Amino acid sequence: MKIGELASLLNCKAETIRYYEKEGLLPKPERNASNYRHYGDEHVKRLRFIRNCRSLDMTHDEIRTLLMVQDESNGNCACFNQVIDEHLGHVDARIQELVYLKEQLIALQKQCETAQAVENCGIFRQLSTMESTEPPTRHSHL
Repeated sequence: MKIGELASLLNCKAETIRYYEKEGLLPKPERNASNYRHYGDEHVKRLRFIRNCRSLDMTHDEIRTLLMVQDESNGNCACFNQVIDEHLGHVDARIQELVYLKEQLIALQKQCETAQAVENCGIFRQLSTMESTEPPTRHSHL
């Protein structure tokens, strides 16, 4: 199948497929006599795997690790659990960051609970006068 057909089948863009090829996540396909890329069932399975990992917010390095284990005929799946455990740590850290952000926004929202002139708005006043603080260290793995 051609790149457009693969993209349509897996609901993504052709540019995404080319990007995954460039990143080494998806093997480059053979080309037909007209020099069009020709994708097979293995490309479909691998691209589906990559897309599912991305939907879980996994990085390319995490996906690359999983794909390397998958490609080793004698590998076992212990590495999969390790990658998922580490990824859960990243998710937990991000949740804490978002909870902190939510608390800040709620406190800010309480500064102005009724509509009024902008110059009297507690939110505007707070955002204009509060000292900038260093945000907590982000633990994002991206």
